[in-house]
Amino acid sequence: MFQLASTYNMSSPALASSDTMNDKLPEIVLVASGDSRLPANQACWPAQTALEGVVIETFAALGRRVVRGHPVDDVEGHGFIKSQAHGMSIFRQIDPDAPLIVAEACWQYTSNVLAGLSKHRGPILTLANWSGQWPGLVGLLNLNGSLTKAGIKYSTIWSEDFTDEFARNAIAQWLKSGTITHDCSHAQPLSDDAFGGDLASDRDRGAELGTALQRDQAILGVFDEGCMGMFNAIIPDHLLHRTGLFKERLSQSALFAAMQQVPAQRAQAHYSWLQARGMKFQLGNSEATDLTARQVLEGLRMYDAAVRIADAFGCAAIGIQYQQGLKDVCVASDLTEGLLNNPDRPPVRGDNGQILFEGRAVPHFNEVDECAGVDGLITDRVWTDLGIDPSNTLHDVRWGAHVNELGVNEFVWVFLISGAAPASHFIGGYAGAVGARQPPMYFPKGGSTLKGVSRPGELVWSRVYVADDALHLDIGRGGVVKLSDDETNRRWQATTPPWPIMHAVLYGVTRDQLMAKHQANHIQVAYAPDAATAKRALVRKACMARAMGIQVNLCGDLDDALVNHQAAEHRA
Repeated sequence: MFQLASTYNMSSPALASSDTMNDKLPEIVLVASGDSRLPANQACWPAQTALEGVVIETFAALGRRVVRGHPVDDVEGHGFIKSQAHGMSIFRQIDPDAPLIVAEACWQYTSNVLAGLSKHRGPILTLANWSGQWPGLVGLLNLNGSLTKAGIKYSTIWSEDFTDEFARNAIAQWLKSGTITHDCSHAQPLSDDAFGGDLASDRDRGAELGTALQRDQAILGVFDEGCMGMFNAIIPDHLLHRTGLFKERLSQSALFAAMQQVPAQRAQAHYSWLQARGMKFQLGNSEATDLTARQVLEGLRMYDAAVRIADAFGCAAIGIQYQQGLKDVCVASDLTEGLLNNPDRPPVRGDNGQILFEGRAVPHFNEVDECAGVDGLITDRVWTDLGIDPSNTLHDVRWGAHVNELGVNEFVWVFLISGAAPASHFIGGYAGAVGARQPPMYFPKGGSTLKGVSRPGELVWSRVYVADDALHLDIGRGGVVKLSDDETNRRWQATTPPWPIMHAVLYGVTRDQLMAKHQANHIQVAYAPDAATAKRALVRKACMARAMGIQVNLCGDLDDALVNHQAAEHRA
């Protein structure tokens, strides 16, 4: 199994209580990986500056000096590492044996620092602030998953302000030994004798599905590999092939060209279908700042073209990169993605007039996250075989906070994907869905999201990831609770209001356990009609993955139920 850190001797006898710097110990170097988009780096820089100030003060209180490993660019107005080449030049000037902090208060491109970290010999600490404002936690989890895939040893920590005992003790441990030990006892390997008795038939059926996929094989359509520096989201071909899956490497330029061939009346028919189902679009007149009808129709051209290309190449699932390849030429891909992941969607016809993928989803892996593609396809096969709605999606593990209302008195996650989820996940379905404009900072050409509040219900959550040159799956159960409009809006305002939101509780997994063990910024979720069916689906999915050669960890309490977290009358 992978290691989160390695051990280095950095001990100091007076470390825990010193109020002064110990100048006999080496300075700790801090670096900050950022975005490739200048407006994003500029907008996030104040939050990053605040985090770095807290980090410097925190380490100073423990007797250690933290210094920046690269200067602030006064011309551009930020101090982030902004590209892979930029990162390489910076790491050439950093002592490879120095203790190193990668501090993140926003989304970051791991590719900016991966090369430098790959040759760094000193202890590495990845660190983020616990905030929903900018997705620093999302950036941290992507960095961690990428380092794990690359076999780079590291430790990790997160905190709201680094005054809490949990964070302070972890940092003190890292300063003393170069490693932090987190509680990951919630994750246990799937054993050979798991799931006997009443679940034996589900265990066996899952294995049959996995064997069938390995035998018959299937294709993941990849529209330009590698999105926003997410090294962890690329599965090496030799690992993927063992599962029976193969990549069809497609081009986003081909998708854009196919969009131009979609007749206006066909895009309008898709638009009318959504309106007839009750979906609302928040339209305005400014292409620069508003969602316009033209943008919606362009997004629906993309949807039509994507389905037709998936059919033409025999793809079982597809992923569209969008950032950065398409952001400067067309609208966001999110409306397309939310529709694809739902069997109930506007019909797309082939040249022969037949409906393509009729009655089925076309599983889509957002941001061309291939690990989510494998996960989503397995989910689609298992849920369809069980006769339940296979709509599934990834979300960002964005943030979370304790809640005490409507019968809920515990930590509740904010799962928030950057644009779209299937409407079947929302309260009210399509009638509860809203199309909002994507934020101009990230999406200059605009485009519609597919936004809603996830309905209360039972979940199976999971994540496929690469570690030790093998594919792994962490899988567990959870539920979606219903929160008040005020609390929902507070959480939206604390994160990104145009994006779909899920109020999630994970059974038997604490906040810090998930942060310590989870190997991605993304988490896959799918609903089940009740707790018993959710466990059956989990069993089948875990056993299907194992039959495909994926190493499986069962996470948390598999026998819990949503009623133990929120009474039914509060979810009505």
